Amino acid sequence: MIVFDLKCANDHVFEAWFSDTAGFEAQRGAGDVVCPMCGDAEVEKSLMSPNVPAKANTGANAGPSDTEVAEAATQMLYQMKNHVEENCDYVGDKFAEEARKIHYGETEKRDIYGEATAEEASDLKEEDIDFGVLPWPDREDA
Repeated sequence: MIVFDLKCANDHVFEAWFSDTAGFEAQRGAGDVVCPMCGDAEVEKSLMSPNVPAKANTGANAGPSDTEVAEAATQMLYQMKNHVEENCDYVGDKFAEEARKIHYGETEKRDIYGEATAEEASDLKEEDIDFGVLPWPDREDA
């Protein structure tokens, strides 16, 4: 695993982990790398200072530990959650209904989030309605 400092077109700087440089380029080319602060997909590598390992860390286990990777992933999930909550309308358990209304032009197009059952999600997929399922972390203040 390798960590890159990335910067979006809005000058937000953030870190992201990739298997290698080719993995980063492939994900960026597919539009899968987005800024966790604003959702911008125009992302470039930012200037980074080199991470020179201490002598004890120069062996086969010199990469980030599983705990470090898990912590970085969790932090990114919290950033994504905060972005969604700040920029999208919460529609609760009416997500499938609202997604249909938006898809079929019955209501104004807007970004929404909420909950849907597995059956509702399957129905939306069959109707070719674009949506995503996010692994929502627990609230920090709970």
